[in-house]
Amino acid sequence: MLWNEPNNLSHWDFKLDPDWKRFAEMVILTSRALRSQYPDLPLVLGGISPIDPNFISLMGSYGVLDAVDVIAVHGFPLDWNHWSIHDWPRKIDEIRAITRKPVWVSEAGVSSFGAEEVQVFGLLRTAELLLPVVERVHWYSLLDLPATWTATTRHKEAEGSSYYRHYYMGLLREDGSPKAAAELFPSGLGICQWFHFEDPRLELAIDWLNRFQVKYLRTGISWADWFRPGAEAWFDRQMRAMEPFTTTLTLCFTPEHLGSAPHYTSPPRRPEDFVEFALWAARKYAPAAKRDKARPEMVMGVESP
Repeated sequence: MLWNEPNNLSHWDFKLDPDWKRFAEMVILTSRALRSQYPDLPLVLGGISPIDPNFISLMGSYGVLDAVDVIAVHGFPLDWNHWSIHDWPRKIDEIRAITRKPVWVSEAGVSSFGAEEVQVFGLLRTAELLLPVVERVHWYSLLDLPATWTATTRHKEAEGSSYYRHYYMGLLREDGSPKAAAELFPSGLGICQWFHFEDPRLELAIDWLNRFQVKYLRTGISWADWFRPGAEAWFDRQMRAMEPFTTTLTLCFTPEHLGSAPHYTSPPRRPEDFVEFALWAARKYAPAAKRDKARPEMVMGVESP
């Protein structure tokens, strides 16, 4: 997947790219480079949040939709969006009215911030509404965010309860114990789980993914982390652990020294730098996965760290 939530200021600074032309150029150049070497590798446009058909139309006018195989959307109607959870099929139809490309739900989730019973309802209703109408649904997420970590969002505590909901999206609590929703995880649902650099929760997550008999997993590796000491060793460990799953690998987060501004949301000064990272990731992980009979899927988009 190429980038995550490009129409969300917390993941792409559209103040620096107000018409998204630089984002479109980056995706198109990356797609051309990947297709020249890996023509069968499925490419996914980074999941959009909010679900905005006008944004997809704009991407179509730039030629971005011709550069990808799948359109991905994110929805959190019980926590952040201004629409009812029962509107999920209508939201999918709004995107299908723009493009014939397959639509995936690469993040759909409900926090247990107010009550675990709300998350149980949201999990079951989301699966009921979406599994019959889209090929893939990735529940966000498996693990609660530890209280001492920082949630990836632009305004942090100034968002009030909206910020703290980020910490309760998991099916497992910070201590690894299961919430009520974990006991009712629906068959056929995928999982989206982000891992921080050298994340100590990796083994716990893999164990629970196997318990849930998850087939489809979505995660990411950070372009910004690529420049850390030991980055390749960590990425190798992460990807080896995910070999049993059909993995959508999201590439995102601009290194400060390569951005138009020193921030992970910044458009890169040179889109060719992101192309280089995407080609490295494909060379490194797509062929290895094919040898192990499990092909990862690179999704073009921008994701949280």
